[in-house]
Amino acid sequence: MNNKKIKTKSLDEITDKYIGEIGTPERDEFENELRLDLIGQAIKKARKERKLTQAQLGKLVGVQKAQISKIENNLTDARFETILKVFRALNAKINFNVELLNQNLNVAS
Repeated sequence: MNNKKIKTKSLDEITDKYIGEIGTPERDEFENELRLDLIGQAIKKARKERKLTQAQLGKLVGVQKAQISKIENNLTDARFETILKVFRALNAKINFNVELLNQNLNVAS
């Protein structure tokens, strides 16, 4: 029997190798896209929990159904103001964590 030892790597090691290390433009872009995808998923989940269609949510926000679909599926660079309007229309609490000069700043809306 062949007893080869399998090497394992952490997710951070794989991400560093294939995406780029923290602080590189490639890694920053990846992290931003991941955050936008998570925001889209949160919007979709909240919309479904509120039993709203994309068209109904769009009407509450003042945008077309297609814009809601694009936000949920991370297919657009939606304005921050629009994202806030969507969460407000969903009656959702919004929390942001911003790191400035090695200090954490928590902002709740």
